[in-house]
Amino acid sequence: MLIISLTLFSSCSGNANTEETKNTTTNTTANSTNNLLGYEQISGEQAKKLMDTETNYIIIDARTEEEFKEGHIEGAILIPEYEIAERAEKELPDKDQLILVYCRSGRRSKIAAQALADLGYTNVKEFGGIIDWQYEVVK
Repeated sequence: MLIISLTLFSSCSGNANTEETKNTTTNTTANSTNNLLGYEQISGEQAKKLMDTETNYIIIDARTEEEFKEGHIEGAILIPEYEIAERAEKELPDKDQLILVYCRSGRRSKIAAQALADLGYTNVKEFGGIIDWQYEVVK
């Protein structure tokens, strides 16, 4: 009986450790990916929370001027992803400032966020596209 009890107990605790290890590995992988990218991917909800609680941040709209005019997030500045490398250092002098980046669907914002990270910006958060933005926009 004692052997059976010990076997069952060790099996249960082994599963718990395996699950804990799996969760830790998943979190570590996500953090490592963000570290390798040089920027952090967040949700629109997380970006909105930052906008509501932080004061020293910049929102970059990485779309075209025409798209920007159709509607954009209040306070966003337009820097199309293909102009980031040439305009960033002049328009974004503080490389440690919180920079939130979005586009239409999330593809160009990832390119822009990576370009900023490659230029040495340290607090870049990419939150996808305005098509998923559930909050107000300025038209």
